Amino acid sequence: MDTICISPIKDCPRYQELRVLYEISVALKGSELGIEKAFETTLSLLKRHFYMDKSIYYALNDESNELEVLSSVGLSKRQELLATYKVGEGATGLCAQFLEPVVIENVHQNILFLNKSCSLKESEISYLAIPALSQNRLFGVLGVSLTQKSLSDIEEMVTILTITASLMAQSQQIYQTINDEKKRLKEEKLYYKEEILKQNEIIGHSAVIQSVLDIVGKVACTSSTILISGETGTGKELIAKAIHNYSLRKEKPYIKLNCAAIPENLLETELFGHERGAFTDAKEMRKGRFELADEGTLFLDEVGDLSLNLQAKLLRVLQEQEFERLGGTKTIKVDVRIVAATNRDIKEMVRQGSFREDLFYRLNVIPIHSPSLRDRGDDIILLSRYFLERFCRRHAKERSLMNDAETLLKAYNWPGNIRELENCMERIVLLAPSLHVNAHVLSSVLPAKTQVDIKVFETKADLEELERQTIIKVLKECSGIKIHAAKKLGISNRQIGYKIQKFEIGVEEYL
Repeated sequence: MDTICISPIKDCPRYQELRVLYEISVALKGSELGIEKAFETTLSLLKRHFYMDKSIYYALNDESNELEVLSSVGLSKRQELLATYKVGEGATGLCAQFLEPVVIENVHQNILFLNKSCSLKESEISYLAIPALSQNRLFGVLGVSLTQKSLSDIEEMVTILTITASLMAQSQQIYQTINDEKKRLKEEKLYYKEEILKQNEIIGHSAVIQSVLDIVGKVACTSSTILISGETGTGKELIAKAIHNYSLRKEKPYIKLNCAAIPENLLETELFGHERGAFTDAKEMRKGRFELADEGTLFLDEVGDLSLNLQAKLLRVLQEQEFERLGGTKTIKVDVRIVAATNRDIKEMVRQGSFREDLFYRLNVIPIHSPSLRDRGDDIILLSRYFLERFCRRHAKERSLMNDAETLLKAYNWPGNIRELENCMERIVLLAPSLHVNAHVLSSVLPAKTQVDIKVFETKADLEELERQTIIKVLKECSGIKIHAAKKLGISNRQIGYKIQKFEIGVEEYL
């Protein structure tokens, strides 16, 4: 016969149990704001209402196949660090292995109770380990230590804890889903940002780059020949591509040729093509870049490296829009818009006689100067953040620049311009020892000497010592909890365990 409560409903044990489960469900609804805090509230409710000595939630680390303390009530931070169990190890590990509750009725005499946290008290009599399952998937283990004051009916306690563990697993699953969705949206946002940038081509808000964009906007729809000058790595090709994309020829071919990358004896056939039998290896007719670019745009990079002989032939094509293939006699007429670029001082070359004056004036109809990165002010930060996001996505890592690092970026001379900045950001993503990149880490990957008073870590030993100190600092901030420190550093739990072992970091250094 069931027991009937004749006392006020609030004094009924069944009501109290339901009330606790309700409070737990309310606490777990706030898990998206911080799962550790929500779990700590849940464990506190269990401990207080059921007179437990300790209540602990172990999260399953899928990489290491270990159960690590995610939240606890009754353990110190040091004890949490010690209380890590492999699946199958002790009562907690067996619970995770077989997905069934494990009950230790006498913790002082049962060898399955390992007490790895060294927190066992005389008042504790029993230990319960309950699997935290959601949709038949194990997320962790809920472990509680009972005293004489705790609920005497173990079977009823297992039922309550099973419901609680299930709610916690569901909450953890929701939390992971939200995090995964945030990551997906971040990646999607970056993808669309990249697509927009591909259309706009040029990134920057500085006055010098806006001046370039103004000129591009004015001349893109014309057929005028354009000469882009500027240092290596400033993005001259991007300017040329933007001119094509905003022109009436945007649906037609965009052909490019680096005049400095091809030997002179092959450059003529690259430009104008050849007929079959024009030379020993000419086994079939081949069209040149001019012919391929008909009705479109031809970008001639490093045009200052052309020989005087080829300069004369190029001049004829620019003037007449016609040429003959090498070894041929047929005149081919084309409609090609020329955009040329150079990092050399063409005016000085004209003065010295190494560049034809008439060709220079034919190319220099619309001059555009591509500004150096050091002259672009805050564009350096804008570009560095863009490249950092892109390489983080490519290499599945997380990195962010601290204020002092961004200050160093602006102070650096950038002799290699945007290309150097891009390479620097990829090195940061691959080599930086922590999530947050400061000026010291940044200075270690800059290839040229900086003009600011910052220590440069030139050796591998310097960088490793920096990495070691960073890990210790973050472990201190996270009270020695590896799972939290790894998340803050942007690495996996397995990686932080490996680095702690590699750098021989002792517990006493961060606790």
